[in-house]
Amino acid sequence: MRETQIVERIRALARETAHPPQLITGIGDDCAVFRPRAHEDLVFTTDFTIEGRHFLRETHTAFDVGYLALARSLSDLAAMGADPAFCLVSLAIPAGIEARWLPRFYRGLISLARESGMALAGGDLASSGCIIADVMCCGSVPRGKALTRGGAKPGDSIYATGSLGTSALGLATRRGAAWRRHLRPQPRLAVGLALRNIPATSAMDLSDGLSLDLKRLCRESGVAADLTDDLPIAKGATLEQAMHGGEDYELLFTASAQARVPGSLAGVSVTGIGKIQRGRAGLVTFRGKPLEPLAFDHFARSGAGKGTGHPS
Repeated sequence: MRETQIVERIRALARETAHPPQLITGIGDDCAVFRPRAHEDLVFTTDFTIEGRHFLRETHTAFDVGYLALARSLSDLAAMGADPAFCLVSLAIPAGIEARWLPRFYRGLISLARESGMALAGGDLASSGCIIADVMCCGSVPRGKALTRGGAKPGDSIYATGSLGTSALGLATRRGAAWRRHLRPQPRLAVGLALRNIPATSAMDLSDGLSLDLKRLCRESGVAADLTDDLPIAKGATLEQAMHGGEDYELLFTASAQARVPGSLAGVSVTGIGKIQRGRAGLVTFRGKPLEPLAFDHFARSGAGKGTGHPS
């Protein structure tokens, strides 16, 4: 199959996604043109999904990979409190699999794009020794209302949505609801929008594990944190999986002690898990001791910093 034929198939599939009026041009031109509304900020994110790192062809269908590739970036938009606008998808695949694998990949991606109101506006294709997807997403927020990692203050309460350790449990067992959640994570977009109204003082998504992601949030805010024992551990998961397992794609956020934070937002449970404190920026304590960030880090030295939410 030639590249022009592949592009035409993708263009046909892309018609199934949203086409907001701000998207002036999409697939077919050298660039997508998006004209933002007045009084809004645009937020951008990009995430790789790499064979052998985030998925295996033996365990993940092409549909699964397409869904996951978009979910990873949508989760970042959720953490910023953003409405999805459009995405660009760069995909490199081994020669010879495009006819059967590529349409299924886009079917998975587009199924989530339709659920989320996200337009597929373009991208790139290449041949590679392994499958690599890079999905860039754009979202919008009212001007000055984007949630960031840098706003947590001493005295704020720390919260997490949903349950922790689900994806790590699924990867370990490869069965049941936890495995299905590992294959098809649910970006918390509606929760992110609700956090703007609380308002949250800071937020980020839990992609690499609580122990590392909370440390990152604290560093950006210049604060320390203390975790309680009341973690929302997924049924069947261990404390280690909840603390260090990656790819839950829940939201981690803070709010002032005076804020009224309900027990659920947009149908997703919310649990208070600790307090922001004065102290060394990035220090996280649990049960009176510093918590080592053992969650996943792409560039950690061998044998260190590897969480339990990734296939390799």
